Amino acid sequence: MELHDVWFVLIAFLWTGYFFLEGFDFGVGVLTKLLARDRPEKRVLINTIGPVWDGNEVWLLTAGGATFAAFPEWYATLFSGFYLPLLVILLCLIIRGVAFEYRVKRPEERWQRNWEHAIFWTSLIPAFLWGVAFGNIVGGVKIDRDLEYVGTLGDLLNPYALLGGLVTLTLFTFHGTVFTALKTVGEIRERARKLALRVGLVTAVLALVFLSWTQVDSGDGASLVALVVAVAALVAALVANQAGREGWSFTFSGVTIVAAVAMLFLTLFPNVMPSTLNADWSLTVTNASSSPYTLKIMTWLAAIGTPAVLLYQGWTYWVFRKRIGTQHLAEATH
Repeated sequence: MELHDVWFVLIAFLWTGYFFLEGFDFGVGVLTKLLARDRPEKRVLINTIGPVWDGNEVWLLTAGGATFAAFPEWYATLFSGFYLPLLVILLCLIIRGVAFEYRVKRPEERWQRNWEHAIFWTSLIPAFLWGVAFGNIVGGVKIDRDLEYVGTLGDLLNPYALLGGLVTLTLFTFHGTVFTALKTVGEIRERARKLALRVGLVTAVLALVFLSWTQVDSGDGASLVALVVAVAALVAALVANQAGREGWSFTFSGVTIVAAVAMLFLTLFPNVMPSTLNADWSLTVTNASSSPYTLKIMTWLAAIGTPAVLLYQGWTYWVFRKRIGTQHLAEATH
């Protein structure tokens, strides 16, 4: 396997990790309006991800940095062609981080309510736009012979990509719902389990249509296996949720995300951005990659740094593993 192939796999791994972790993170943000009935319950939801949300975003930074260094042509075409939606995602992530930190800085109800609105919208919008972006990456966009995107914003809002956005939005919300059931106690835990069933059924329908569309359009035997695993894991997550096994439900919902993202990258390879104008103008792991020497240096750095990051983040989740409820909230001090 060539180094550019190795780095394609590593970038796929980073995006998979990001969607697995930030997926429930976004889902909990959406649930602040769908599940929480009062301010203490919103505090509980936010506290479930409070210690980990910023660490989850490290995966995005690493995936973006790895793409820039390993596949500069891919990075340049992607960020120039998808400039507006990626800018919206970036702004949402900035505002979302500020909202988490500033929400409790003042005691006024209006102040806290406004920041809670910001958490909801800046969780929902990126969850949708990431699906739209990857729908276009996998489905193909207008790339000319100079390897530049020549389409418009309207071209990105095609039915396949919009369906991909709905899939990521509902899948992340389901992932967040089972995470909430896993991390909470009392009434909010029971309501999360009931909501997970409704959201999960909608997710199953949308995901089956989107993944089947992808398989018919550009799939092979390996992607078909990933599709079957994704669908089976989602069904298993629903069954485990109904049985009150939140740990297994969360595990299977995570497997669903991993298998779905793996399927998208399997259908994409060896391309990194297919051209709908001419297949010969597509960006591939070969024509979009950095020099072998650059990839070699990056591989050594990744081999040293990645295990340390994984160990530290795993330790963080272990420390904050216990369930919480409204009875565990301390009186706010300002």
